[in-house]
Amino acid sequence: MATETQKLTTSESANSNPLHATRIAFIGVGVIGEAIAAGLLRKGLVQADQIVGSHPRIARREELYAKYGIQMFEQNREAVMAAYPDESHSGSMVILGVKPQRLGKVLDDLRGSINQNQLVVSVVAGAKIETITDQLSHAAVVRTMPNTPAQIGEGVTAWTTSPVVTELQEQQVCAMLEALGKTVRVENERQIDMATALSATGPTYIFLVMEALIDAGVHMGFSRHVSQELVQQMILGSVLFARESHKHPAELRNMVTSPGGTSAEAIYQMEKGSLRTVLSKAVWAAFQKAEALGKK
Repeated sequence: MATETQKLTTSESANSNPLHATRIAFIGVGVIGEAIAAGLLRKGLVQADQIVGSHPRIARREELYAKYGIQMFEQNREAVMAAYPDESHSGSMVILGVKPQRLGKVLDDLRGSINQNQLVVSVVAGAKIETITDQLSHAAVVRTMPNTPAQIGEGVTAWTTSPVVTELQEQQVCAMLEALGKTVRVENERQIDMATALSATGPTYIFLVMEALIDAGVHMGFSRHVSQELVQQMILGSVLFARESHKHPAELRNMVTSPGGTSAEAIYQMEKGSLRTVLSKAVWAAFQKAEALGKK
């Protein structure tokens, strides 16, 4: 009876968590790589012994091992081989999390070391699936683009796959990315570049607006601490209210804009300063940069 119960529990675990027996190798454990690993461990989707990683600096390797109990390697190929699937594991993923400028060298280094049953997942800005598959001689590739709030489980990640990625592998990727927040499956890689400009670069726009508003509060006479607290809670509350109301932002803006009031005056100045145009140009410039990174 105990054996039957154990089998049932294992089966239920497999159905509810597609990552329960998946090994994951992080190639370059930077900010996003650490966020993914931390999210997976925090939500109990994997255990520390299912994760390995590589990093050139010994101090970083020791730091990650101390924080998460992750086995770390200096050489990328060692990490990949340590994550090979075997009879006790249902799959294996290799997460590419290096800087775009280092990707070519890393792919050359990994060429021939990827097992045919391993799935390669890229979080590298601008890196095309075709580039990765060609340099690795490996067809199963997923391209993703998370953003900074993924570090606290409140991010949003756009992702797409090469044609040969299986349904189970897609489920595994989706489960992994949901540990970072929300996920959006997009139709093609151009939309990944679009998401890079809009949602992945997006926190930059918000942080700059926050900085400007906090400075404006200080200019009026608030202490920086008070101004920062007012601005942060205002932005957080506004986002939550917009999400809960399901109303268009223009409708929400009209709700708080009284004729001849402070909001009307503030909007007039922002429109006069072409705020919409500046933001639109910023997003478009980021999109063009993402495409240029892919061509390199």
